[in-house]
Amino acid sequence: MPRVAYLTHADCAKHDVGPWHPESPRRVAAIDTALRAAPWFGELDAIEAAHATVEQLARAHTRAHIDSIRDATPRSGVAWLDPDTGLNLHSWNAALAAAGAVVRAVDTVMAGQALRAFCNVRPPGHHAGADRAMGFCLFNSVAVGIHHALAEQGLSRIALVDFDVHHGNGSEAIFRDEPRVKLFSSFRHPFYPYSGLQPHPGFVPVPLDAGADGATFRAALARDVLPALDAWQPELIFISAGFDAHRDDPIGGLNLVEDDYAWITRALCALASRHAQGRIVSVLEGGYDLGALGRSAVAHVGAMR
Repeated sequence: MPRVAYLTHADCAKHDVGPWHPESPRRVAAIDTALRAAPWFGELDAIEAAHATVEQLARAHTRAHIDSIRDATPRSGVAWLDPDTGLNLHSWNAALAAAGAVVRAVDTVMAGQALRAFCNVRPPGHHAGADRAMGFCLFNSVAVGIHHALAEQGLSRIALVDFDVHHGNGSEAIFRDEPRVKLFSSFRHPFYPYSGLQPHPGFVPVPLDAGADGATFRAALARDVLPALDAWQPELIFISAGFDAHRDDPIGGLNLVEDDYAWITRALCALASRHAQGRIVSVLEGGYDLGALGRSAVAHVGAMR
């Protein structure tokens, strides 16, 4: 059995709102190139994602929101939903492919065809709420995958660990009233989207000050996240894998390095081995320095092997 599945889709590189925008098609290419250069790439099970269905999207999003994204997709040029979040001709299909990759990753892992999975997809998703696109995000792909796991696999305890530099406000909102899902989120604060400080039964926030380094990140997660995850005993772990807390990232303002991502990945794999039969589904979120993004993804996927 392949240990790690690697999922992506060509449509994810076609969503493009301008060469100046940090959420660029070059992101998936940078990760793909870096992974393929790794000596162990041949051990991965490379899978092309399928598009999510509207029914799968509708478990996490309102029909009105789904329709609004489809209807706003332009035939030419760029249509802006907010100052950061735009659509081109291919954005609808790219968003379907991103969410569909997570759905297929869930099915692959739950069927025992791979132990873990990494989805190299865009646009990112963790800011998208049930009825709102924002922060580069159209649909919340990881939330679509989690809802698919709940609906189709009969799970009762799922964990979502989000280590993007930004708080995953959309994910928190979508699962706030879902007792089968707990979100554990580290993020820079104060920082966009200026939320996430209030813990509740389904949410463990880990705010980090600007400039925080890997030692601070590790200590905070070891204190606040790993013991709570152990107590939750998740049957499946999802990761919102944002690499924009890297010290080279032009947006993030934190000082993590590749080995910090490898460290948290190894810790989550150990937790998954104790409680979830090893099962992890990881989904790309942020990360905007192409070199750091590729190296961090290699560290992350390498640690899942």
